[in-house]
Amino acid sequence: MDIKLIAIDIDGTLVNSKKELTEDVKLAIEKAKAQGIKVVICTGRPLPGALKLLAELGLDNDDNQYVVSFGGAVVQSTSGKVIYHQGLTYEDFVDLEAIARKMNLHFQVISPDRIYTCNKDIGYYTLYEANLVSMGISYRTPDELRDVPLIKGMFIDEPEILDPAIADRTYFGQLENRLEFTKTAAFYYEAYTKGVSKGNAVAKLCEELDLTAENVMAIGDEENDISMIKFAGIGVAMENAVPAVKEVANEITVDNDHDGVAKVIEKFALE
Repeated sequence: MDIKLIAIDIDGTLVNSKKELTEDVKLAIEKAKAQGIKVVICTGRPLPGALKLLAELGLDNDDNQYVVSFGGAVVQSTSGKVIYHQGLTYEDFVDLEAIARKMNLHFQVISPDRIYTCNKDIGYYTLYEANLVSMGISYRTPDELRDVPLIKGMFIDEPEILDPAIADRTYFGQLENRLEFTKTAAFYYEAYTKGVSKGNAVAKLCEELDLTAENVMAIGDEENDISMIKFAGIGVAMENAVPAVKEVANEITVDNDHDGVAKVIEKFALE
């Protein structure tokens, strides 16, 4: 197949379990770039959380390189030109925050450059996320967030707390007509505006670049990667992927601690 764009998730995919890029992965991506292939980081992280990796891969600050962030809510060049953007409304935020209070869950909402929480008891995973994506945390009341641009919401708790809450659709079900809900890690349940997904974001980027799905290879491991794996001509699941991802993939590579991304790029994309 004529692969011209490789869409790659970060956590559990591009980086190993130590959150590091290996030399083999960097080399494979460098070879792909040398062939003129667009390597597009597609992440649930906000852009600040991908900048270090983009720099390591030589993809940063470039009008002709692209990144999908916030789970597909934002598509832009790595130099900052926005191609697509779709955030949450204030009404969405208020309704999501109310669910957190009713179900006693930790909740945070993300703007383009900051994490906000309305709970003074800041959860462990809010601190974890802030460190991971290099963003600050602010406590604000709901009224104080009325004019803040918000991209996504995140329910964050230990799996034994989060999973039963997700299974109970009493409140979440009332918002499914206008919001997308996706489990992105054992301790994250994310909310986006309806229609936001990595798959839709990659499709919009393909339109911009005059490419088709047959020109795309997508690689991921979590449920929020399913849409882009299904869209791509070659959809790849990591060996460490959750079962739902493996079910929709047409190729399974080795895990992220054994250079799975490098191996599948070498197999399908390099001449």
